[in-house]
Amino acid sequence: MRTIIISIGDELVLGQVVDTNAAWLSERLVELGIVPEYHQAVPDNLAAIAETIKLAAQKADFIIVTGGLGPTPDDLTRQAMAAVAGVKLVLHGPSLKKLETFFKERGRVMSENNRVQAMFPKGADVLDNPIGTAPGFRIVFEKATIVVMPGVPKEMKLMFERHIVPMLTTRNAWLKIKSRSKVMTFKLNVFGVGESLVAEKLGKLMRRDRNPLVGTTVSAGIVAVRIRGEFIGGKTGARDPALPAMRKTADKIKCLLGDAVFSENDVSLAEVVGKMLRSARKTVVTAESCTAGLLAAMLTETPGSSAYFLGGWVVYSNKMKTENLAVPADLIIKEGAVSEPVARKMAEGALERSSADYALALTGIAGPAGGSKEKPVGTVWIALAEKKGGGIKTYAERFLFPGDRVSVRERAAKSAMNILRLRLMPAKI
Repeated sequence: MRTIIISIGDELVLGQVVDTNAAWLSERLVELGIVPEYHQAVPDNLAAIAETIKLAAQKADFIIVTGGLGPTPDDLTRQAMAAVAGVKLVLHGPSLKKLETFFKERGRVMSENNRVQAMFPKGADVLDNPIGTAPGFRIVFEKATIVVMPGVPKEMKLMFERHIVPMLTTRNAWLKIKSRSKVMTFKLNVFGVGESLVAEKLGKLMRRDRNPLVGTTVSAGIVAVRIRGEFIGGKTGARDPALPAMRKTADKIKCLLGDAVFSENDVSLAEVVGKMLRSARKTVVTAESCTAGLLAAMLTETPGSSAYFLGGWVVYSNKMKTENLAVPADLIIKEGAVSEPVARKMAEGALERSSADYALALTGIAGPAGGSKEKPVGTVWIALAEKKGGGIKTYAERFLFPGDRVSVRERAAKSAMNILRLRLMPAKI
């Protein structure tokens, strides 16, 4: 089924708001076996909205439109849809009554502008909005079934589940379109290897003429290797012909990428590290300079993290490094705060001052200023100290991260977690 998603709003086109609706809708549609052809953002302009819908209707069987159903003059989606269909807007009595009740129950006077939210293109089927003032509607134009919903994410998601999912999963008489294929997706998450190197290692597995397809995306240093399997007919389930091929492909990818693969689907790096610490009955503390507590925040994202995360130090200044972690002042003067010896001393100082089994320390230059030829912006030293054989063993590694301040800090924190993950992995014989 050819499907297109259209998002309405100046704020989306201008980049003032990220279009999370389109991303969420795409994910849900794929889960239902439907791969959208594309997303498109359109400004709050009557002609632009109408033209976009007309063009989409020439290509697609099913169109989802979100946004532009509010009561203000820039909410023009219903008017544009009426213009496309060549019909007038008509008042829907039950929707108007619900609107009036909504305001009355809250002790507010309904503005005359709100009446437009009870108006729909003639012939459209109204889709109730149980938690908002803007109902949606469904209308057929040429060969396309078009569903229009409000842009408020919470309202849109509830309406999609209540109205759209039944349309796509039942043989409802008024929906005269049916998906001829099923699509399933599976994701492997990779850290510590760049996207280009991942593609090089995967080689022929990324050919675009194979089924399942393999593709990659990257975000904040994590490469997602996505496996998409498609087959004709049947119901999704344990015996689907696509599943064995997808699992076989996933196993090949794991073999090629090795320890760089840290999880499947939506399991985060922090969750993986937390599970490993809990399983090993080990604990960790942190000592952070350039990341200023970000690593600690990531490690505690998962409920129950107090079982393995004991606490940490944010030692931004050199004085704090000395006073709180006993990093020698003369060492900082000699080597610089961003150096291997200082990172090691930070980790060791944190471990000595706690009952933890591991300590992670980070010191670096997140930017945008502060870099030099020898230590450019993005330079980060990460140290891992562990209690072993009655003493402390310490490992340190230098990184040079690209990007802005936010990116450097985020990638540094994740790299520290990954160092601990690799240390916690069972030894290979």
